[in-house]
Amino acid sequence: MCTPAAGRGRVRLNVGGRVFETTAATLASAGRDTMLGAMLDASWNASHDDAACGGGGGGGGSAAAEYFIDRDPACFAVLLDLLRTGGLHVPPGVPEATLYREALYYGLLDRVRAARLGEFDGDRLRLSASVPGRAPGDVTAVRAAPDGGCCVAHGGAVRVYNWMLEERRPVYYPGHAPVNDAAYLDAATLLVAARERPGRLGDDGGVATFSALTGGLRHRFRVAHDRQPRSFTAGALAFDDGGCSFFASCKGRFNEYGIGVWDANTGEQADFFYEPPGCALGDADRLQCLDGTGTLMVATMFPRTDSSFISLLDFRDKSVVWSWSDVGTPASLEDKHAVHAVVMEDGRSVCVINQYDDLGFLDLRSSAGGVRWRSRSKLATSGKTKALVSEEVCYPKLATYGGQLFASTGDTVSVFSGPDHVLTSTLRGGQGGAICDFSIGGDRLFALHSEENVFDVWETPPPAII
Repeated sequence: MCTPAAGRGRVRLNVGGRVFETTAATLASAGRDTMLGAMLDASWNASHDDAACGGGGGGGGSAAAEYFIDRDPACFAVLLDLLRTGGLHVPPGVPEATLYREALYYGLLDRVRAARLGEFDGDRLRLSASVPGRAPGDVTAVRAAPDGGCCVAHGGAVRVYNWMLEERRPVYYPGHAPVNDAAYLDAATLLVAARERPGRLGDDGGVATFSALTGGLRHRFRVAHDRQPRSFTAGALAFDDGGCSFFASCKGRFNEYGIGVWDANTGEQADFFYEPPGCALGDADRLQCLDGTGTLMVATMFPRTDSSFISLLDFRDKSVVWSWSDVGTPASLEDKHAVHAVVMEDGRSVCVINQYDDLGFLDLRSSAGGVRWRSRSKLATSGKTKALVSEEVCYPKLATYGGQLFASTGDTVSVFSGPDHVLTSTLRGGQGGAICDFSIGGDRLFALHSEENVFDVWETPPPAII
């Protein structure tokens, strides 16, 4: 018998006519759930012994078993080096798409991805790719997938890309309703919020899940008021910290404004927080769960409404535990409105940004006091004047990740670090015009340019092996 085993001898692989020789231990490091790892399994080899021994040259027990694999030898050389060294070194003549295809065949795609991307760090991001969309304009949002892919909401469609940035089948909401927001339940499931169109009989709008792999509709979520199903427009989306429930801002045809809650597993409506007087909930364009607190931040921002409103809702007792609005702002600041908001990772404050790219902070531990504007944290604005900013279609956006604060303005994403939120990096990539949205996830940052419908992909390079 010449069946190779983990830790025993050499193995010779003839890949597409090019011979490679390695050890059984190197192949075993790929894992038993991969093709190369399976070659060392006795049950797999039981049906392959004749072929393996036939190519070994009859050299007895000390000879290396040989297998023929009818695949690309140049890509195999890269993958074998990855198993040997842990580093991914791709020669100029090997196309990435071909390498990914071959890695998928061998069951090494996850290993390639892990070696290609370093741990996300806003100060070490490098522009990896700029991906053009189908048509310019009318883009709503970009959302990062947990596996490094993304989706782009574009009118009545959601364009879906895998982590290799290959476009999958698009998602179309029933009735081709315009899409307001999208989010990933997991790498294979996409949640989409859409708005009703005037004159339709309730067959469009609402929230639904789709397969991120095929684009197929999986489930439409319903809203009931007084036990009567109602049609509605869904706006912003958010998940609780366990991913078991999700929230959506809702506007019904009969003034049923508020925040809907659904069980992500059963698909049933779990709750509805009706909009109280003085709180703009149904029009909210930003939702964010505060981990471990049972509360949800709801932000309805200028220019969607004449003034900006931010509230913290506690669904356990249906109460508004904190709120802020720029209604009644002093005359000297009347022309400044918060246009986006994010709860900081420590859960103690909300960061806001106005249409002139000024950063400010609100203390969640106090209901008194206004925004503390931080002029020293002012973003890089690429030389824009306030007159030009007021004409911009794309307003600034905010996000937090890994202890850092990110803010988009114009064609740039700025990165702030440390407790004082010091500007430490600026990211400026593609030529698609102003950034209308960005998203972080799967160890990548995606920045969507509205003018040309191009999204940039930023990655942290892996650390040096030596």
